Amino acid sequence: MNFSELPQNLPVPLDDGESSHLLGKSLPNVVLHSTSSRQVNISNIDGKVVFYCYPMTRQPGVKLPDGWDSIPGARGCTPQSCSFRDHYQELQALGTQVYGISTQESSAQIEAVERLHLPFELLSDANFKLTTSLQLPNFEVENKRLIKRLTLIAQEGKIVKVFYPVFPPDKNAQDVVDWLKQEKA
Repeated sequence: MNFSELPQNLPVPLDDGESSHLLGKSLPNVVLHSTSSRQVNISNIDGKVVFYCYPMTRQPGVKLPDGWDSIPGARGCTPQSCSFRDHYQELQALGTQVYGISTQESSAQIEAVERLHLPFELLSDANFKLTTSLQLPNFEVENKRLIKRLTLIAQEGKIVKVFYPVFPPDKNAQDVVDWLKQEKA
């Protein structure tokens, strides 16, 4: 099975309203561990930043939860990350930083950065500090609490755009680029 491609007939996630409170919120004073072995305070990131939040990236040799493909919005973390990788230079040219965020441990994220050749950092919210602070949409599967797929754009510490639900995930980076270009025009 090729996890860098999306299978046909995935269930489309619906807007359940769980992100409607995020637009205009300030980024909280939360520190997350980065795949670059540093601590990143979300509220201290200057300028424009994209945070794409995803449930979890599949690790080679680790089985996905039963029924993963039938959970709306669950499948597609690898294609989403690869899409942000492929649009990274364009996002930088638009003056935008990029971070991926999940509740996975940093060790799983480091493996994904290396395997997928991601030029940006992934941040671990394994302690749910950001998820709880911002009340990010989340779900539970096989006793794992995971963030629902959403993308936040922040400017000078304030959320100025929310993409939710994100579908298809492999088009999310292009949607972000299109929005940033429209805002710049």
